[in-house]
Amino acid sequence: MAYDVERIRSHFPSLVEGAAHFDGPGGSQVPDVVGRAVADTLTSAISNRGVVTSSERRADAVVVAYRQAMADLLGADPRGIVHGRSATTLTYDLARAMAKGWGPGDEVVVTRLDHDSNIRPWVQVAEAVGATVRWVDFDPESGEMPTSAVEAVLSERTRLVATTAAGNLIGTRPDTAAISAAAHAVGALHWVDGVHATAHVPVDVAALGADVWTCSPYKFLGPHCGVLAADPELLESLHPDKLLPSSNDVPERFELGTLPYELLAGATAAVDFLAGLDDLDTPVTPETRRARLRSSMAALEKYEEGLLARLEPALRGRRGVQVWSNAARRTPTLLFTVTGRDPQDVRRTLASHGVNAPAGSFYALECSRHLGLGDAGGVRVGLAPYTNRQDVDRLLSALDDVC
Repeated sequence: MAYDVERIRSHFPSLVEGAAHFDGPGGSQVPDVVGRAVADTLTSAISNRGVVTSSERRADAVVVAYRQAMADLLGADPRGIVHGRSATTLTYDLARAMAKGWGPGDEVVVTRLDHDSNIRPWVQVAEAVGATVRWVDFDPESGEMPTSAVEAVLSERTRLVATTAAGNLIGTRPDTAAISAAAHAVGALHWVDGVHATAHVPVDVAALGADVWTCSPYKFLGPHCGVLAADPELLESLHPDKLLPSSNDVPERFELGTLPYELLAGATAAVDFLAGLDDLDTPVTPETRRARLRSSMAALEKYEEGLLARLEPALRGRRGVQVWSNAARRTPTLLFTVTGRDPQDVRRTLASHGVNAPAGSFYALECSRHLGLGDAGGVRVGLAPYTNRQDVDRLLSALDDVC
């Protein structure tokens, strides 16, 4: 089926305001079906999960549907889907649980390509238990982080390797499957930050060999929450601090307090909307969802590549513009700076033209510093399912006032 961006856009009430949104990497706009799912669940007769009353069963059904939807999106086991306040919160919680089995002589690997949420939790828990942190650099000119750079710091003492599936600052997509194989070869686990990648490409956690994958529904048209996917057997081996009466079942032992059922319902609706991007007329069902997602996410990837082919050469051709997103394999995300202009000033100029393109390091502080951009970073433009050619043209036109 054809990718009908204008029909897709008709489902996003926020676009009526008129801005061209290139701020998707920080949080996407939300379609009407997601908003309705949140509101309908929040205002329905619903209780804590159970099997006695209809309101208890309704809550349980929301949770079960959510776990299956996320498993379908990620190619994971629904029994290993954990809900959290954010990917950052989930990483901190699981890092503390994992570190209970670490000590002096153990090593963890982090990279300078990553968002700080996949660096600082590991650095801090390693310091707390006396483990050693090994750093992996990327090439600041090409933006590439080859698997060999990770392999160079691995040893029989490595307990965990933390990498990104796509760098949220410059879009680089390392070879996740190869890194998983390298980590497993030395007996280590591979933790993957999939927050940025999940919004743009088909994901198959099992095929990639990742032991843990985190993502954030609000980056792919859903509400503000986080998701973790892992092998249930791995989760069974971890024992987080929790309240005595709370369930010790997996994945519930990692979900503290009552779940926000309305957000889970919204996240499920977001996955269903993603699954129908290339065919909005045919309803998505639990039975067809995984296959539909493979098709729709492939269509989205092709569509975004087409828009990027229109945007990127024009941006690189601007006098004084330096584009820092240079890896051969990356998401449709471009970080750029303009000679002699503060990134925040460029951001404000674009905003005056109705173009939302934020500036900063976007929590990828190590990456920004390694690029030589310090804490200021640059201007980031990211494509999303609702971005159209007119948005791209407006961005390029607005840059006339910048350079």
